[in-house]
Amino acid sequence: MLQGLLTVAPRCPACGLDLRAEDVGDGPAAFVILILGALIVFAAALLELKAAPPFWLHLVLWPPIALGGAILLQRRLKAWLIAMQYRHHLLDTERRD
Repeated sequence: MLQGLLTVAPRCPACGLDLRAEDVGDGPAAFVILILGALIVFAAALLELKAAPPFWLHLVLWPPIALGGAILLQRRLKAWLIAMQYRHHLLDTERRD
């Protein structure tokens, strides 16, 4: 359904559904920020309370985890939001060029 990192294919390769009408906007990014941000803040606070590592360890540890998690979650959440649009009949499946 997705080509490349976040580009939506014109048609679903499995069922042929026309995906040109999909528009999830900033929904996936907002979900990634909220979900991943909460998880990382919780994990960083827990690490600080349990082990009290030096500050540089936080600087080395959390940015790569945040970036990797954002890339992994973004695709899945975008595909999920497109599926929810289809499920609730919000995609214009009759659109023709």
